Amino acid sequence: MAVNSSRDGSFFGGGAPFRSREGLSTRSAAGSDEIQLRIDPMQTDFDDEISGLRSQVRQLRNVAQDIGSEAKFQKDFLDQLQMTMIRAQAGVKNNIRKLNKSIIKNGGNHVVHVVIFALICFFLVYLWSKVSRR
Repeated sequence: MAVNSSRDGSFFGGGAPFRSREGLSTRSAAGSDEIQLRIDPMQTDFDDEISGLRSQVRQLRNVAQDIGSEAKFQKDFLDQLQMTMIRAQAGVKNNIRKLNKSIIKNGGNHVVHVVIFALICFFLVYLWSKVSRR
């Protein structure tokens, strides 16, 4: 199979090639995540291209390490936040349990006070109605 020139665009399906440097062009392999490089030996020096690729790999490795350390930091932070939320939920449950016990213990007193207040109000209205009729 003859290799078509990248200048006429037929090699890339009529589209413009994505060139990283003069002499290198990338194209994606069908159905894979691999990148294929086509090197045109007439236009570039291999040593320069290889050293350029090595420096790019080194930069990518540094970026990957930074991303990994940031991901670890974020994971640790989320774990601490989750533990804090679990402790807060336990505290709220304990306080609700204590409040329910207090309501059950003292709730009868509140009902008695309300009934006594209602009786006093009813008695005062009754007396007022008797006094006002005379």
